Amino acid sequence: MTDVFLWGIGGKMGRTLLALGQEDPNIRIVGGFDPYADPATFDVPVFADAAKIDTPMDVIVDFSRPEALEDILSVATRMHSAAIFATTGYSQQQSDRIREASRSLAVFRTSNFSLGINLLIGLCRKAAQFLGDAYDIEIIEQHHNRKVDAPSGTAITLAEEINDARNNSKRFTYGRVGGQAKRAADEIGIHAVRGGTVVGKHDVLFLGTDEVITLSHEAQSKAVFAQGALRAAQFLKAAAPGMYSMQDVIGDLF
Repeated sequence: MTDVFLWGIGGKMGRTLLALGQEDPNIRIVGGFDPYADPATFDVPVFADAAKIDTPMDVIVDFSRPEALEDILSVATRMHSAAIFATTGYSQQQSDRIREASRSLAVFRTSNFSLGINLLIGLCRKAAQFLGDAYDIEIIEQHHNRKVDAPSGTAITLAEEINDARNNSKRFTYGRVGGQAKRAADEIGIHAVRGGTVVGKHDVLFLGTDEVITLSHEAQSKAVFAQGALRAAQFLKAAAPGMYSMQDVIGDLF
C-alpha cells in the first residue's frame, strides 16, 4: 500500500487523482493541500497551511503551480517522503533546485504521465534517427484555453528528445511571424494552440520531399495523466534518493 498526499487536491487533476486513488487497492490517499478548497467537501484531511501538514505519507504528488515548489520540498524533507512533480513551467533555477533535492529525496519529474505520450517520444526518436536531416521537423501542440504556459512541457520534451536523437544538432524556433520567417534546415519548429476544452494533443510532423509523416497523440481525459502518476507513486515508494522519470517506470520500450 502506498500512502499518497495530493498537492493541489482541489484542482481538476487533484480531484481526478483523489477519485482514481480511492478506487485503487494499492493506493491510499491520506490527505492533501489546497488553500482555496473547502476541507468539508473532502473525506480526507485537507490543509491550507503547509507548515501544519503532519499526515504520514510515502509520496507527495504535485499537480499545482511552480511557486509551490519550496513548500513541497520542505514538507517532503520534514515528513521523509518522496515527491512527484507533475507541474510544468518551472524556471531553470527551480529545475536546478529539484535536481539538488534529489540528492537526499526520491524525486520524480516528467512533463507528461501518459503512457501513450512516452511511447510517442520513443517513436519520434526512432523516426528522427531513421529519416535524418532530409526531413524538416515541426511540433504542434493543442491545449484548453485556461492553460497558463506555452508551449507545453510535453512539446518541449518531444523537441529535446528528437534533438538528442539527432546529436543535438537542432535549434528550437517558437512560432513564426514576419517577412523573414524562411525555415532554416537546423530548426525544430514548436507551435502552441489554445482553445476550448482540449485536454492535450501533440502532433510531430516530419516533412520531406513529396511526403509528410505525422506522429500524433491525443489525451481525451485527465484520467490518463492521473493513472500514470499513481503508477509512478507506487514505483517511487521503494526508490532510493535520486531523480526519476516515466522511463524508469515503463522500462526501455526500444
